[in-house]
Amino acid sequence: MEQEVLAVIRPTIWRRTVAIGALTALGVLMVWLAFGAGPAALVWKVIAIGAGCSVLVLVDRLRRATAVSLELTASELRESSGRVLCRTDQIVSIDRSAFAFKPSNGLLVRLDTAQPLAWAPGLWWRFGKRIGIGGVTSAAEAKFMAEAITLMLMQRRGEV
Repeated sequence: MEQEVLAVIRPTIWRRTVAIGALTALGVLMVWLAFGAGPAALVWKVIAIGAGCSVLVLVDRLRRATAVSLELTASELRESSGRVLCRTDQIVSIDRSAFAFKPSNGLLVRLDTAQPLAWAPGLWWRFGKRIGIGGVTSAAEAKFMAEAITLMLMQRRGEV
């Protein structure tokens, strides 16, 4: 029962494709412009090539990060690969409001203790006592997970 998956957030194929495609186009365009530019200063060409290559590295990280889904169990919030974002007993609150500092179509999880910095582009990030979940994910699945976590918090406080 402890490892039963209660909610799942999967990256949607269309959002993932658009994100990867847009960033790939940006990276290729930057490198192409650097090589295609006429008598521009060498330093600007190097900067454009470096920025374009950096964007292409980010594309690969995005592709790998969005190949997994996020799972909520009674004991932890984790990736389907097994990487743990946090334990559920560390969660203090959930924020899905319009003005919350959260990814698109997602939620903000507040923790009781600070965690190491981590980032899975397009899927989640962790900074201090906050975890932002969302990006290329479905808003409906994020809402369901937020409601499941809220119910868990209410049960922990004895409100249900």
